[in-house]
Amino acid sequence: MNNLNDPDWNIRPDQGAGGGNSKWNYALLVPMLGLAAFRWIWSKESEKEIHEARTKYDKTMKAIQEDLELKYRQSLAEDRKETIQLEMELERERRRAQGFKQALASQSQQLLEKRQGLRRERQALDLEKGQVLESGAAGALFHEALGKEGQREQTAIQALRQVEEQLVERQSAFCSILVPREKRLEMEKDLLVMTAREPALARLGMEDSLRDIFTNDRRCAEYLNTDKRRNGSLMWVYLRYWQLQVTLEKHQRAEASLLATQPTEK
Repeated sequence: MNNLNDPDWNIRPDQGAGGGNSKWNYALLVPMLGLAAFRWIWSKESEKEIHEARTKYDKTMKAIQEDLELKYRQSLAEDRKETIQLEMELERERRRAQGFKQALASQSQQLLEKRQGLRRERQALDLEKGQVLESGAAGALFHEALGKEGQREQTAIQALRQVEEQLVERQSAFCSILVPREKRLEMEKDLLVMTAREPALARLGMEDSLRDIFTNDRRCAEYLNTDKRRNGSLMWVYLRYWQLQVTLEKHQRAEASLLATQPTEK
């Protein structure tokens, strides 16, 4: 399009490809250079903004990564500490259980030896009883003495049955997660009081044995067990020991009574 105010800038038909087109070419070059300069400046600013955003992102991610690594190390250290504590507690409980097991085995062995000793004494008494029965009048006196001591023996056996029932209930309470500890301790206290007040049981000296049961008898049957008599181990050994002791004392008292009457009969 021609410029009417400046004829020199107009395109004439007679102008060729020579220097006459330089003004027109210069007029097109200026805005192109400006556009190029604008694009260059814009690209530089964009690159700067992108670089700054990327730097900020890298810093943020690095901070997050360092924070996560720190938390991971702290969590790992705490886990290791808890693991060490649990291992130490487990080792203490294992040693404690081993100690209880050894103590129970030792006590069971001692009770077994006592029981065997009582059995030998009972056999000796039975032999002596047979010899006395064969001796006529002395046999009659010994039989009479045994009859007198039989009532005392039955009283002691009946009292031992009550102790057995209460021990069964106490062990059941020990093995149950539903019975409070205070209730079990009350049952143990009642047992100690009963055995101390009952004359037939007081002669057996049961207090130390009962406390031994309360401390060391930890045997329980399987979780779904409904038979209370399947609980306990040490208490059954003591019960058999006490029963043998009652029988032995019966024969010892009868023998002592017989020996005491013999001098007067002569």
